[in-house]
Amino acid sequence: MIALFAAAAVALSPPDLSRLPPIKRDPQITYVDRSGAVIGVRGGRYAPPADLARLPPYVPAAFVSIEDRRFYEHAGFDPLGMARAVLSDIAKGKAREGASTITQQLARNLFLSADQTLERKANELVIAVQLEQAYSKKQILALYLSRVYFGSGAYGIEAASQRYFDKPAGKLTIREAAMLAAVLKSPTNYDPADQPERSAARTRLVLDAMVDTGAISGADRDRALAQTPKVWKTAPTAPAQYFIDWLDGQTRAAVGAPKQDLVVETTLDLPSEIAAGNAAAAAATRFAKQGVNQAAVVSLDGSGRVRAMVGGVDYAKGPFNRAIDAHRQAGSAWKPFVYMTAMEAGRTPDLLVVDEPVTINGWSPRNFEPDFLGQITLEQALAHSINTVAARLADEVGRENVANLAHRMGIVSPVNTDPAMALGTTAVTPLEMAQAYDTFANGGYRIAAYGIERIRTAGGQVLFQHKAPLATPAILNPGVGEMQRMMRTVMASGTGTHANIAGYDLAGKTGTTSDYKDAWFCGFTGGLTTVVWMGRDDATPMVRIVGGSAPADFWRSFMVGALKRLPNQPIPAGVPVAPPPLVATPDDGMAPPINEAHPDANIPT
Repeated sequence: MIALFAAAAVALSPPDLSRLPPIKRDPQITYVDRSGAVIGVRGGRYAPPADLARLPPYVPAAFVSIEDRRFYEHAGFDPLGMARAVLSDIAKGKAREGASTITQQLARNLFLSADQTLERKANELVIAVQLEQAYSKKQILALYLSRVYFGSGAYGIEAASQRYFDKPAGKLTIREAAMLAAVLKSPTNYDPADQPERSAARTRLVLDAMVDTGAISGADRDRALAQTPKVWKTAPTAPAQYFIDWLDGQTRAAVGAPKQDLVVETTLDLPSEIAAGNAAAAAATRFAKQGVNQAAVVSLDGSGRVRAMVGGVDYAKGPFNRAIDAHRQAGSAWKPFVYMTAMEAGRTPDLLVVDEPVTINGWSPRNFEPDFLGQITLEQALAHSINTVAARLADEVGRENVANLAHRMGIVSPVNTDPAMALGTTAVTPLEMAQAYDTFANGGYRIAAYGIERIRTAGGQVLFQHKAPLATPAILNPGVGEMQRMMRTVMASGTGTHANIAGYDLAGKTGTTSDYKDAWFCGFTGGLTTVVWMGRDDATPMVRIVGGSAPADFWRSFMVGALKRLPNQPIPAGVPVAPPPLVATPDDGMAPPINEAHPDANIPT
């Protein structure tokens, strides 16, 4: 009845076209992975008007058939439809709003609230008529399809297609188009992921309506009903939202508040990101009985490009990014910084040391195993993560020197210098550890992890381009090569054997805190460094989760797939040894020795 009274109000007061408000839309920032696949959108809620020319004809037809089959005939509102709605209300003995055309729905979406009042309905009809006179039917439909809500945070046909089917709207099948059209009656009740039976029943109604309107044939409907489209329970790009949150502030800092739609081309590799998210969730589930409830991953190439970043096991339950914001003790994954400092001081992997009780400033570290090994090499000590040796070594070479080296390699958090620092009591983030280990992996060059390659307008104007800083050696040979050798041994015969993958040149280090609050695996090959962390958000202990168990399995499960997407490369040998000092010669006084190796020969790409 409201509709009829509103229609009468419109008839008595013809609309004034000059009063049509401007259509406003806040700019969006679309983030794409390294191959151009959309991984997320930030900024305004609504996309630009849908490009009908790029949609199969049956996609808009599905919405017209079920929402407003007289769309191409009416002038904004449908008197016949209103009359049918009133008769239906009388027959059912209850009133409803009903009979809103696509143009009316768009008018409400653009300018009005959803209040069911006579005044709002009258305004809706007026604006609908104005829209019909100001825009073509195609323009109205394009605007409508870009703004309707499909549930699960998806506004517009493109977002809905990506959310439920992981594909652009231009590739929707007839069945998928009908499923999305079915959602609009109630995004909660007809959600294809959460309510598959209700979705299927309403989808059949949409397909029948499409046959009735001539949008498809009966045979098309039967083929569509025989299909079972894959519907994603959660968006496949959900793990990438941690990464986008990290970049969004950087984007706005680089170009300011967007005044037009922007595209951010990122370093992320979406298949690797999805694999990382799956691995994190699977690891947390598998080891839940041992107290694990969170996990994080950071994977970088040799130049610091972020190929995967997962900040937790479920972004929808909380967007806190543990990969960049959670500072957790590094445990034994810190020891390579101690050993690298020792290599710089002249030690070698073959140096004999003794695993025996040691006390430093009243502190006596203990090993994971109760027995002492006696005389061993430094290589063996790192491979088996012997605490007594690491603590004595840090004391000998100077804990301040260890802290300085860690900062030089990519650690940015403050580093404590008490005796226990050798065993990883410093709190760091997975991103920092990935940066630092990437220096081992790329042959000694300090990198800064980054995720934005380029920012451009939707029309192609470049506003920002990442500029790689001058490659700076942070550590030199022979130390780089010696550390790579020792960390290869960790994976071949030490605490990291569970992470080893046959056929690849791999090196790494396990990390476990003394109270089982944090467990790590940090490893690399030529061209890729990956750090994983497992623990609990409340920082309470897990049940005997050590770096060589759950994190090693977690790391391996991700890397098996990630390495298949890369050429199989050896770990680069490292920055050339610094040349010896100048020496005097009889012929020309001071002359440098011949050295044909270019100092930038091993700069990673």
